[in-house]
Amino acid sequence: MNYQTILVHLDASTHAPARLELALQFARRFHARLTGVFSAYVPDSHALLVMVGTASYYVEHERQRQERCVDLKRLFLAALARLGVDGQWISAEGYPNESMPPYARLADLVVAGQTDLNDPESFIAEQFVENLIMAAGRPVLLMPSSGSFAECGRHVLIAWDGSREATRALHDAMPFLSSAANVTLLTVNADRDEPTGQRIPGADIALTLARHGVKVEVREVNAERFTPVGEVLLSQAADLGCDLIVMGAYAHTRLRELVMGGATRTLLRSMTVPVLFSH
Repeated sequence: MNYQTILVHLDASTHAPARLELALQFARRFHARLTGVFSAYVPDSHALLVMVGTASYYVEHERQRQERCVDLKRLFLAALARLGVDGQWISAEGYPNESMPPYARLADLVVAGQTDLNDPESFIAEQFVENLIMAAGRPVLLMPSSGSFAECGRHVLIAWDGSREATRALHDAMPFLSSAANVTLLTVNADRDEPTGQRIPGADIALTLARHGVKVEVREVNAERFTPVGEVLLSQAADLGCDLIVMGAYAHTRLRELVMGGATRTLLRSMTVPVLFSH
């Protein structure tokens, strides 16, 4: 099983070229067609034009946006030719939260980037990344806004809690799992409410993966009751030298995660390695 079509989201941020290189790496590894979709922040011209002196801002912003789009298209097409990768370029029009999901639904894997608070051009739309994960219906691999990732998927960490979302993520990530050198399946506090010796947490799904030819190391961690699970995942990834985390997104409602916190929010905010999210 391989990804046949990979979509990479490109924007006006400084991280777009690195994101493209990572997507190209995946396209070559899985012999996939690569679609580059440019979608960047577009100010509301109707709101701006009612304010004195703002019309020129909108015109200048649009000029810069189109200029960046042309530059990235040239870079994208040159990279495809250089590496012999099949692909296509799309410049998405309209509000990104509405225009991106339909394109994402046509791909087997979506590559996007973590929002960088230090780069204003990294802002695409309100909760753009969260909306993409929820609306795409496809796995979304997010690249952190800091760090370099020459390789991704050699040692994969699966965050397993038995939920529907975690199950979806595990199977969505099968091409990475099948080609990884090491796969670690991690459960956190999985046996807290079960009798001692009742079962080995994660063993059942590890057996399912083994039937697909994926060799898995099952690892169970008991953390302090109020330790955020997301922090445990990042700590374990660092300790084990993992270069990709696979996890279900928003197993709880987004409102609950907003109020109470959750692993998805922790990873979106503080990821240190690429993360493949599925919802």
